[in-house]
Amino acid sequence: MQPRNMSMSGVVDLAAVKAAQEAKAKAEQARAEAARQGGAGAVSPADLVIDVDEATFELDVLQRSAEVPVVIDFWAEWCQPCKQLSPVLERLAVEYNGRFLLAKIDVDANQMLMQQFGVQGIPAVFAVVAGQALPLFQGAAGEQQIRETLDQLVQVAEQRFGLTGLTVDPDAEPGGRAAPAAPAGPHDAVLEAAVQALDAGDLGGAIQAYKNVLSEDPGNSEAKLGLAQAELLERVQGVDPQRVRKDAAEKPADAQAQIAAADLDLVGGHVEDAFGRLIETVARTVGDDRDAVRRRLLELFELVGAEDPRVIGARRALARALF
Repeated sequence: MQPRNMSMSGVVDLAAVKAAQEAKAKAEQARAEAARQGGAGAVSPADLVIDVDEATFELDVLQRSAEVPVVIDFWAEWCQPCKQLSPVLERLAVEYNGRFLLAKIDVDANQMLMQQFGVQGIPAVFAVVAGQALPLFQGAAGEQQIRETLDQLVQVAEQRFGLTGLTVDPDAEPGGRAAPAAPAGPHDAVLEAAVQALDAGDLGGAIQAYKNVLSEDPGNSEAKLGLAQAELLERVQGVDPQRVRKDAAEKPADAQAQIAAADLDLVGGHVEDAFGRLIETVARTVGDDRDAVRRRLLELFELVGAEDPRVIGARRALARALF
């Protein structure tokens, strides 16, 4: 069971953007179905802490991470720090009342998973959100640090992926699962068609599909993010990277040259380079050129995610450049 999409580099992963869209749609469907059934599908507190092995990883971690953030505790019976950390994580899983699911993995019995996550020592704690894995901390951290880390995790899961967690019912029988996905919503078929168009390289078709959704539902967050992604890919499609970068190097105050280079930076995963380039251009330009650069920078912020530390820092730098 190899974990998918396990990029730890922190670059912009457009596949992760797609996964976020799909995860958000599934979460919204599950919440709608739970509401329709009057809270059916709730889990018991005992279901918030589960033992996972290589055979159940796909179902209990990867698939569940489309419903709720999954925190993974790598431990072993002989590990004394693990015996201090694990009870704290288990208690917090219940206290957080379904905002995350705790999966415990015994490294002695699951060496393959330990290797795939790149665990160098235990205890080690990771999270998986919408199929995306990220390291949280290693060692027996203090409870305050753990709480702060978990608070950040659930905030990102909710704001970027639309995952608000599981419904917990103290009277539910252990072994329950969240409600199944609701029937397709009014725009689901169009959004799915847009994703398929992206997969097929039909950027024009994807852009039009997302615009069709937004014409009827201007606040649809999945369509907004998908449209921004597709438009970025369309802008860089067929361009000569060497020519774009040569123009940008020779014309530091040329707004369009810097915007084109920033798009290439972002698609290539050079997030801070893209942000820094445009912020410097804002400082060098005035009038319509400055406004065009600022608007493109804000679009790139949305693609990366408002909670990303690089976006937070770049917003501060933009404010300094503007004022």
